[in-house]
Amino acid sequence: MSKIEIACFNPESAMIAFENGADRIELCDGLSEGGTTPDFETVKELREKINIPIFVMIRPRGGDFIYSEAESEQMEKDLIRLKSLNVDGFVFGILYENNQVNVEHNRILVEMAYPLPCTFHRAFDRAEGFEDSLEKVIDCGFKTILTSGQKPNVSEGKENLKKLVELSAGRIEILVGGGLRSTNIEEIREFTHAVYFHSSAITDGGAFANADEVIALKNK
Repeated sequence: MSKIEIACFNPESAMIAFENGADRIELCDGLSEGGTTPDFETVKELREKINIPIFVMIRPRGGDFIYSEAESEQMEKDLIRLKSLNVDGFVFGILYENNQVNVEHNRILVEMAYPLPCTFHRAFDRAEGFEDSLEKVIDCGFKTILTSGQKPNVSEGKENLKKLVELSAGRIEILVGGGLRSTNIEEIREFTHAVYFHSSAITDGGAFANADEVIALKNK
């Protein structure tokens, strides 16, 4: 049974996703930056209203995924604080300056999050060598990789996504996202044989998820 995660950049989108059948919410801030760590109070209030899984992004800023020592410490503090709110998982990804997966720092955060599962986000699409990167992410202890197949969007990356699903062989979930909409989800699902899909469900270039799009994604 396919499932849909909605990336929500504000509380309003999270409620729209929840009320219209999303299976999971990726909660973040910073829409223009591609997602950053959400505010503590926002997460707290939503947790009280929403009973589907909420995965929280841990990302101190937009831009690249190479973090300073101070930024890494901030990520650790944010994760521990947000973990106290009874969320269901975390979303993050750290690379070295050569765009290899930073096994050391990712593993630290995964261990701090335990027993909650972690998703390695689209930093994966910036990582060098996708087969090697897949193995490193699995080695870090992540349960899921969010990816468009190391291409700008899922339609261009569908060949790589299909290969990743095959290579993962049940060892890690491949969460297909990046330009995913109700207009292409059926084609992508049939081609890649992926099970979990990710979309912001934003259809008008604005900031909020579209209820009809959430429903359409879920139905397809």
